[in-house]
Amino acid sequence: MEGRNARGTIRRKGQITRDKTVDTRSNAVRFGSFELDLRSGELRKESGARIRLEGQPIQILLLLLDRPGELVTQEEVRKKLWPDGTVVEYEHSIKTALRKLRQALGDSADASQYIETLPRRGYRFIASVEGVSPTGPTVEKNRASLRVPPKGWRTGRRAKAGLWGAAAVVFLAGLTWGGYRFLRHTRALTEKDTLVVSDFVNATGDPVFDGALRQGLTVQLEQSPFLSLVSEARIQGTLPRMGQPSDTQLTPKIARDLCQRVGSVAVINGSIASLGRQYVLDLKAVECRTGDALAEEQVTADSKEQVLKSLAEAATKLRRQLGESLSSVQRFDTPIEQATTPSLEALQAYSLGMKLLIGKSDFNAAWPLFQRAIDLDPNFAAAYSGLVLTYLNLLETDLASKAAEKAYELRSGVSEAEKFLIEANYYQFVSGDLEKARQTCQVWSQTYPRDHAPRGFRVGIYAGLGQYDRALEEAQANLGLDPTSALGYGGLALSYLDLGRLNQARATAAEALARNLDSPFLRDSLYELAFLENDASEMAQHVAWASGKPGAEDLILAMESHTAVFRGQAGKAREFFRKAVASAERADEKETAALYQADAAQWEASFGFAAAAREHAHAALSSWKGRDVEYGAALGLALANHARGEQIGIANLADDLGKRFPDDTLVKFNYLPSLRAQIALNRDQPSQAIEVLQASVPYELGTPEAYGFPQALLPVYVRGEAYLAAHRGPEAVAEFQKVLNHPGIVFNEPIGALAHLQLGRAYALSGDATKARSAYQDFLSLWNDADPDVPILKQARAEYAKLK
Repeated sequence: MEGRNARGTIRRKGQITRDKTVDTRSNAVRFGSFELDLRSGELRKESGARIRLEGQPIQILLLLLDRPGELVTQEEVRKKLWPDGTVVEYEHSIKTALRKLRQALGDSADASQYIETLPRRGYRFIASVEGVSPTGPTVEKNRASLRVPPKGWRTGRRAKAGLWGAAAVVFLAGLTWGGYRFLRHTRALTEKDTLVVSDFVNATGDPVFDGALRQGLTVQLEQSPFLSLVSEARIQGTLPRMGQPSDTQLTPKIARDLCQRVGSVAVINGSIASLGRQYVLDLKAVECRTGDALAEEQVTADSKEQVLKSLAEAATKLRRQLGESLSSVQRFDTPIEQATTPSLEALQAYSLGMKLLIGKSDFNAAWPLFQRAIDLDPNFAAAYSGLVLTYLNLLETDLASKAAEKAYELRSGVSEAEKFLIEANYYQFVSGDLEKARQTCQVWSQTYPRDHAPRGFRVGIYAGLGQYDRALEEAQANLGLDPTSALGYGGLALSYLDLGRLNQARATAAEALARNLDSPFLRDSLYELAFLENDASEMAQHVAWASGKPGAEDLILAMESHTAVFRGQAGKAREFFRKAVASAERADEKETAALYQADAAQWEASFGFAAAAREHAHAALSSWKGRDVEYGAALGLALANHARGEQIGIANLADDLGKRFPDDTLVKFNYLPSLRAQIALNRDQPSQAIEVLQASVPYELGTPEAYGFPQALLPVYVRGEAYLAAHRGPEAVAEFQKVLNHPGIVFNEPIGALAHLQLGRAYALSGDATKARSAYQDFLSLWNDADPDVPILKQARAEYAKLK
């Protein structure tokens, strides 16, 4: 620091006065009601309260205090802050640092008490400065012997070195935001580093900012392929292990503790304060281990309506400071209000919905919040995407499809990351083109390799295509990218079940429960696992867990109904069915209730109760018009084999599905072949049925169950029946054995039990009486407690008696 003669004069209210003297031994200086410790760079008020000030503001304060009363030019400030000649927007940066300094001192440019701005020239410290002796008391103000020395506060080399040491301590503490470009040469973010976004400190008193700004910042940062944020699911899963409720507000301290616990590198803290009609937003990235600042940006919004725009600007600059390339920022930089919504109220509702959806899998509580966001802003594409996942998990597939279609219409203005999500939803749940959905997710993963969402999509896509090995790979990768996702654990457990790997499914579920990552989806898998292991006690536990839980209760009751069907207990199945429908209706899940009706039509028809099947099918069709409901009801009617006039109506339903869903993979290769083959069998045309089912061969093991309640492997089962009708016993044996070889896919569908009976018939047709008797015995053993009046059971017993 170059020494200058301090003239000892300051200008205040037009008068020239003598400056206060400073002790040459002082470790601190005092001005107004503040005291600055030169050793630590710590600023305190007379009350003892510490003033948070670091980085460039404290460096400017040191420069001004070293030359009280003198003009300090902008060029001198620039050289002080950027001695290595770094090229920055220094005018804006200096103004920002001075604004922070004035805010800390309670000063203003219009009525200066401490720092005076001299337009186009520089700045001057105009308050009285006093030295504080090592023993603490302020030097007497009238001691003439302690004048300001000619070279700053101290004389000689040691004094000057001491001042430089104090300045260096402060400079190094604030280096990471003023000189982050230099720091990045030694501390760069890696592909494994993650960031935690804390809740904003809201000093405005306006609750509309609560939640909305954090969500807006998250959306802006998630556009970056370079940065990776800790997911909401992981945050809510970690908080209880810290002794905090899962919905605890992420204050800077809690966020920093959580950051260390999950192994992240930094926390991004945000704050908003009001200055008259303006709003000041501050973003700071802080290394969670040391508390050092890595980057900081501050912006001012002229009004509440401009807050989101200003937040987007600050977030973009923060991304550059954190090391993201300029080309990446320019490519992936859709403004927050365009990527989400210009409505703070809508963004707040969306934020609450996402917390419930992702963190707690509470779908019934989430969907009204997404709907409120849409009511506030009908063009809020991301809110429609939230509805898609919510409705899918509530089995409201038609509503999910409509929400996905609306989001697709609004996708032009959204961010690149959101566009991938919207297009994947559209191809999977609206057009039904699973190959296009897979391709979209492939590009999505390549663009955002650290995002687990495209992996989660591909789990369902590959299951729908019957490629369960690929589905498992994606489920494992999905959970690896987000190991605290309840949905991720449920998907992995189900993938293991599909492949018949029960022990690994059990271990996956146990790990999820140990991590407090319970969900209806996981309970679905656990119930299926207990069924496959024939553990009635555990199945009852999961039924009890779901009792009274909207969205979970009716699903478990529907499973109980299927389990009773699998065992031939029609009366018990009907009782569970009625409870499931009532539970769905209480939760206002109309499509789900209609799906249950269509499902009941299928198994009632399979049992031989044609009138009941007809009643359920028409109840489904009269209450809901959608792809899965119409297909399920039409299949129920076809299985019941009613009069010729009704068969024409069923064929018309099939044709209508083909016209409405021309690109739908499951409609083309699963639904329609099964339905049209059954119609051909009803017309005694088994050869035509076999020919129609050829289209389904590449996808016959797929699981349409994810899209409603049609039966898995139904094309295989119907083909077996067609071979029986054509008197081709060996081919029929192969088809029914295929059903029995995939218990994890078939689960408790009626065909899983009825395939034993059909296998017996196929062996009998092939002339193998021994194997036929064995297959009949397997069926009758499964139906040992079946209701005696079930028509197909009566037929089976009569056929078995003849074999004896």
